[in-house]
Amino acid sequence: MSVQLNHTIVHSADKKASADFLASLLGLEVQPQFGPFLPVVTVNEVALDFADADGPITPQHYAFLVSEEEFDGIFGRIQDAGLTYYADPYRTRPGEINHNDGGRGVYWLDPDGHVLEILTRPYGSGS
Repeated sequence: MSVQLNHTIVHSADKKASADFLASLLGLEVQPQFGPFLPVVTVNEVALDFADADGPITPQHYAFLVSEEEFDGIFGRIQDAGLTYYADPYRTRPGEINHNDGGRGVYWLDPDGHVLEILTRPYGSGS
């Protein structure tokens, strides 16, 4: 078997609110709670297991490769929600998207300060 990422834990102040936030924007579903975790599973079966944090949350970065059509839908939901979005992970280009590698990408923050990203082309795939 080849090595595959199966799941990662996403610490949150409110796991239900954070899982709902991500799932609603990406067009995914929150899965039934498993132990202390509330999973959101991507199409390639990687689970983001949301867990309530006991202390301060260290922001992480989560990037999702999507199709052009999915980008349109997700980006529309980001805009409809009135979220601030950026063309770069350092948040120096607000209100813009990027066109890295001939695709499109955008960053935004979740309720706990995690940096979320959607992109239509993997890094390094363009000319």
